[in-house]
Amino acid sequence: MPINSALARLLSKADVMLHDLPLEAFICEQHGLKAGPDYPLASVAASADGLQVGDAYWLRADPAHLVLQRDSFSLGEPFPLQVDEPQAQTVIAGLNRHFSSDGLVFSIGNSGAWYLRLNQPPLVHTALPAMAMGRNVYQFMPQGETAATWVSYLNEIQMLLHDHPVNIAREAAGDAAINSIWLSGGGVMPLIASAPNKAQLWVCNEPFYTGLANLAGIRVQALHAVADVIKAAGDVASVRMQLAAQQDMDVGFTLLWNALKTRAVEQLTLNLGYYDKTLAAVIRPIDTYKFWRKVKPVTGYLT
Repeated sequence: MPINSALARLLSKADVMLHDLPLEAFICEQHGLKAGPDYPLASVAASADGLQVGDAYWLRADPAHLVLQRDSFSLGEPFPLQVDEPQAQTVIAGLNRHFSSDGLVFSIGNSGAWYLRLNQPPLVHTALPAMAMGRNVYQFMPQGETAATWVSYLNEIQMLLHDHPVNIAREAAGDAAINSIWLSGGGVMPLIASAPNKAQLWVCNEPFYTGLANLAGIRVQALHAVADVIKAAGDVASVRMQLAAQQDMDVGFTLLWNALKTRAVEQLTLNLGYYDKTLAAVIRPIDTYKFWRKVKPVTGYLT
């Protein structure tokens, strides 16, 4: 973002700390969800995405495009790939036919997200995609007791997807081929102990955040516009809002800045994911008057 962005202005007045955790892992830690060995993102998301979670073990199985580098493959962006429903159903049906004897069951949630259901824990640890983005994926392959089996499954998936009719159609339309899937966020449905200082309202659209709010017994509503959330926040002591990437972020951050200036918001806490790190910033209305703090590029806070 440019140095004159609303986010840069907010950060210049904030108390800022950089954490060595991807955003999703950071959010899990805040709510008492520990990695064992993965953070159980998939089961939480699936529970809010129209799937019957039960006591099964779930993994996210996001459609991905691996990019060939000089001597390796990297996880390409955007991630996950956007796949229309007919294409997704075709690919998922093919994966289920191929892996039916192995006990792997792939599903599509109401949001369009892809999941993998297992009857038993896979005895592997996976890496969140934010950790592998743009890097050699070899070091982020499943690790653990049965790692060889799962790497073999991924190799089979890549062979199934090579020259798949869906990918031929995607490439003809100028879209990136689905040449792999990325497994992450494995676990069974967890429990969360209620926290006395938890937010009273979550405003979000993604299944993981909706599922986490449901799990914690927090009221949740869909995000439509940042301005509407600020207007309604006067009746709620604490609101947690997911700023969706597709929103006009600079407009959203400008509205939040103005809400601080007018004391419509008493404290703003920003958790900003940047690949394998999370930038946490706390700003109060009085901080907006710290004129001696100069604005600098957002990237200056990420090292």
